[in-house]
Amino acid sequence: MRKVLLTALIAAAPAGAFAAGLEDLVEARRGYYKMLGANMAGLSAMAKGDVEYDGARAETLAGNLKIMTQYNIGHLYAPGTSNADMPGKTRALPAIWEDQAGVGEKGMAYVQAVNELNEVAGLDKAEMGKALQKVGGTCKGCHDDYRAKDF
Repeated sequence: MRKVLLTALIAAAPAGAFAAGLEDLVEARRGYYKMLGANMAGLSAMAKGDVEYDGARAETLAGNLKIMTQYNIGHLYAPGTSNADMPGKTRALPAIWEDQAGVGEKGMAYVQAVNELNEVAGLDKAEMGKALQKVGGTCKGCHDDYRAKDF
């Protein structure tokens, strides 16, 4: 199983990895999470009954989330890209860079939850919904500790 450890990625990223402007990195980071959110929204709509459950579509959306866990996002978390450094541009709290072990643990929990979601996404709505709640809980855990509520 592949594990995403943001802390290791940040620490291991070469200085040249931050060659793009910091604002571009923040924009790319926000884009990455918007893509995650779009896939989560599709799954959530099925789980809530807002749209009809479609096993094949659920598998696709869950698969997209899994693929995205394999993307190395470390370069998107360059030092100097917190909301303290770039007010109004990002909600990433400085705590991300101060608590890399905690970020890593939460990242691993997310990856595990996404893997579990992929095991059941196409089986039925109830199983997918339970697994999706676990994924959402891991997202919330990071948001609570590492993301500001507002810009």
